[in-house]
Amino acid sequence: MSQANSKLAPLERAVRRRYRLMLLPAFLLMAVFFVWPLVGMMGRSFYTNHVTLDNYANILSQPVYFYVIWITFRMAAYVTALCVLIGYPVAYMLAHVSRRTMNLLLIAVVLPYFTSVIVRTYAWMVLLGREGLVNQYLGMFGFGHANLLYNQTGVLIGMTYVLLPLMILTLLTVMRGIDQGLIRAALSLGASPFYAFRRVYLPLSLPGLAGGMLLTFILAVGFYITPALMGGSGDVTIAMLIQREVEISVNWPFAAALAVILLIVTLAAFALYGRFVRLERLLKSVG
Repeated sequence: MSQANSKLAPLERAVRRRYRLMLLPAFLLMAVFFVWPLVGMMGRSFYTNHVTLDNYANILSQPVYFYVIWITFRMAAYVTALCVLIGYPVAYMLAHVSRRTMNLLLIAVVLPYFTSVIVRTYAWMVLLGREGLVNQYLGMFGFGHANLLYNQTGVLIGMTYVLLPLMILTLLTVMRGIDQGLIRAALSLGASPFYAFRRVYLPLSLPGLAGGMLLTFILAVGFYITPALMGGSGDVTIAMLIQREVEISVNWPFAAALAVILLIVTLAAFALYGRFVRLERLLKSVG
């Protein structure tokens, strides 16, 4: 037995070396386009004319930056919740129609991504404006004119519209893999449709829900265009602050420090989310 293992050992090492060589281009790509820029940004945040912690001291000493971070994460949480409330029923419906109908409806879901996010944002600004189509219909039905633009309401509508397809597609991928025979078995054993959904279908769809929420939240935290165009003076996000420091104040070290703070807080939120949601266990259940 030991002789057989000794003969297999060189073969296993050769296979591992081959796999490492195959992965080398991907590692180099990640190092050049991800790791090196990230390290450079962190290094710039500690250097103005000399190595200093002044940039971080200024951020931590000003309550306004904590408030902006709070607004950013609160807005991302709201958008994630809206995407779940809208996206889950849509994905459920898509998962239970015929493949032909699903493909046709998926075109409608994915089609907005063929248009620039700036164009889509301006389209929503036209729709939600004081004399826009939405307010015209509200006035037609006697609700009066609503203030839907240049405030948090407009930002939430615009961001939800942009990120909703990601939630739908992530959920749909998992829902299409759920065995419908399990639902029929629960119904045949006397469970009501709602009970079968709550105890069988919903737990099986949790990996897609957890993945969609995580993806939506992380993208929403770094959103810039929609809050900048549709938000008001009280809807400043940390991405907008970074842009101002880079283009207006031309203070790259301070902008880099803000970006590092955003990265740290996002990673902390991700770790907290993974601890409570048990994301790795959910993902294992998919496999």
